[in-house]
Amino acid sequence: MKQKFYDFKALSLQKKEISMEEYRGKIVLIVNTASKCGFSPQYEGLETLYEKYHDKGLVILGFPCNQFANQEPGSENEIASTCLVNYGVTFQMFSKIDVNGPNAHPIYQWLKSQKKGRGLLGSKIKWNFTKFLLDRDGNVIGRYGSIVTPERLDPIIAKVL
Repeated sequence: MKQKFYDFKALSLQKKEISMEEYRGKIVLIVNTASKCGFSPQYEGLETLYEKYHDKGLVILGFPCNQFANQEPGSENEIASTCLVNYGVTFQMFSKIDVNGPNAHPIYQWLKSQKKGRGLLGSKIKWNFTKFLLDRDGNVIGRYGSIVTPERLDPIIAKVL
């Protein structure tokens, strides 16, 4: 049987297992994050999108990752504190994971198989704040690199809502 997004589970920053089944019927934006990255101000834009569209069915899932230049070295508590204090993040954040390599989280293995990246790295995640947009049926409908800001995703999300 072919895996679907809703088949996966992940641990929240608080170490609670969350089934992706909870997001069935929602528009889902998945982002690999890092607190000490030059793109970290995108947390603010992501939170703005979440506040604007959450009531219409948007959920944002943040997955901290320390695979790019050691830009997420902190513990779960430090990550939670940074997200809340510095950026006011209220969307769901998960425990730190790998997005590339042999220990890549199964969700990211699946996401990369659904939407390949561009260029020499193929399906590999190139940097922090790569974004995947899923429709209400759990299909990946877009993959966006780090330089694509949450503000640029606003009209795309508005259209699929």
